[in-house]
Amino acid sequence: MIEREFQFSKRDFDLLRELVNKHTGISLSDHKQEMLYSRLSRRLRALNLDNFSSYYKLLQADNGEELVQFVNAVTTNLTSFFREPHHFKLLAEVLLPKLMMKKHLSKRLRIWSAGCASGEEPYSIGIVVKEMVPVDWDVKILATDLDSSVLAKGIDGVYEEDKIATAISPDRLQRWFKKGSKIQLGRVQVIPEIQSLITFKRLNLMDAWPMHGPFDIIFCRNVVIYFDKPTQKVLFERFANLLDDDGYLLIGHSENLFQLSTRFRLLQQTVYMKG
Repeated sequence: MIEREFQFSKRDFDLLRELVNKHTGISLSDHKQEMLYSRLSRRLRALNLDNFSSYYKLLQADNGEELVQFVNAVTTNLTSFFREPHHFKLLAEVLLPKLMMKKHLSKRLRIWSAGCASGEEPYSIGIVVKEMVPVDWDVKILATDLDSSVLAKGIDGVYEEDKIATAISPDRLQRWFKKGSKIQLGRVQVIPEIQSLITFKRLNLMDAWPMHGPFDIIFCRNVVIYFDKPTQKVLFERFANLLDDDGYLLIGHSENLFQLSTRFRLLQQTVYMKG
């Protein structure tokens, strides 16, 4: 029997995972009970609550701050610079060159990083864009996430140097990051030239989307694995509606669109084209 600081019954778990699904679209399986307990017990301590029943009642009555904290606690934000590097190689060598030929008159590119976490993905995209696309092009990258706390880190663009040095070459580190000093020693900040490409916004993918597109590329990697199949179908339909004709959708290594959408064709594993 697991000794717990707070009692956490199956009913507590079921009620709270229903709220998780309602507010995030994430479907938690039974084996996620320990994970949910671990993450939410921190909120009980912070609020000086004695049990999960009281916390559930608080969430039901709350339309503001604690719901944000609840969502932040249950969302997963594993990310790194140039994660799944084959995507960024493809972006540099195939996707951007094709789009530059297609858009040579308008010189306009729009890219969306959906589920951007703390900013490593959109900044990685921005670095490739700066290395490949001429300076007179109009390029904008939208970066969205459900978790407001990680978005704040993305907006700051400050990272521990030793944590990102393994994913970024010394040349890129020197070119696209500014090293901190004094109290910022050991940290690096993305330079304004990259930051200016990116707009960070909080967005729940289950809600209405304020943007109208069209986007040329959508990165939505390792996000839909948390959703059930009906939700995935709806999400891919909405992505297709926002993508330009022949636009690209990049998903995570453990994801696919099999029996989920007929509006994309597979280019290579995890890379799809609309149409």
